[in-house]
Amino acid sequence: MPLSFCGNDDGVNAYSVGKGVLNNGCFVDALNLVPHVFLLFITFPILFIGWGSQSSKVQIHHNTWLHFPGHNLRWILTFLLLFVHVCEFAEGIVSNEMMVTDHLHLYMPAFMGFVAATTSVVYYHNIETSNFPKLLLVLFIYWVLAFITKSIKLWKYAEFKVGPQHLRFCITALLVLLYGLLMAVEINVIRVRKYVFFASPQKVKPPEDLQDLGVRFLQPFVNLLSKATYWWMNPLIIGAHRRPIELKKIGKLPIAMRALTNYLRLKDAYEDQRTAEDPNRAPSIWRSMYRAFGRPILLSSTFRYLADLLGFAGPLCISGIVKYLKEDDGNVTSDKNTVGVCMSGSRL
Repeated sequence: MPLSFCGNDDGVNAYSVGKGVLNNGCFVDALNLVPHVFLLFITFPILFIGWGSQSSKVQIHHNTWLHFPGHNLRWILTFLLLFVHVCEFAEGIVSNEMMVTDHLHLYMPAFMGFVAATTSVVYYHNIETSNFPKLLLVLFIYWVLAFITKSIKLWKYAEFKVGPQHLRFCITALLVLLYGLLMAVEINVIRVRKYVFFASPQKVKPPEDLQDLGVRFLQPFVNLLSKATYWWMNPLIIGAHRRPIELKKIGKLPIAMRALTNYLRLKDAYEDQRTAEDPNRAPSIWRSMYRAFGRPILLSSTFRYLADLLGFAGPLCISGIVKYLKEDDGNVTSDKNTVGVCMSGSRL
């Protein structure tokens, strides 16, 4: 079966725009390819030329140290965007199976969108590494174009009575929302860093810890993906497989994580509870700990509870599988009995 972007169905002129250009669904899907192709065309040369390069202004021994505003939110939104693109691709494949001929426009924009989203986060990581925020303008243009093209597609769906009861409408609406949020994140970076459209851009210096060659604990400074997977520890783990770890290879902790820093923080929270009206009042150690370390404690506790609850997922899944197999075996046994009775009857 020959491949065609708009299909080769008999008696159907898929390339006709007689009823309006935007009323042709194939053309709208082709329009949605434009932002993805634009991003890949612009970013690939930059990535190949500057892959692994460091900023010439700052000499540090780590390759990740700078986080732009909205760093974690951008990574979370990108992960969600990748997931929605996978759903869009699967929906396009299923829809294509119902067609007489192959319609590439049903799933190719989703595939290109997945590739472009992956490229965008790799490109963003390299920009953070090199501390050259002006290159973020490419991502800003991409989010704007993607938001506009997906909005046109959503508008046409609504115009042709394709509503929330259809999966493709819901996927497109989610994509519009995600592209809009990523565009807002990019605008916020421009507002805070002032790297363009402003006379005095904000200058950022690397953290003091990363200028100390003895600091090897990089958890606070790496990107969200590396934080979640502890990817930054790979050199230490690989080295531990080859030879015993030495103390100098472990290095020092960052200043914010040392015992003295935490003691001073707790002491300040403790002393802040003393008032001039009641100087003899005994401060609460629990309130002091909450003020000093409340956010990390609540976050770690939440993840701990979620991990414990998810620990029940495995046994529940196994229980469901065993129950399904028992029911299936029962059906097979009853079917065999039925067949046996029928065969006995035929012999009679």
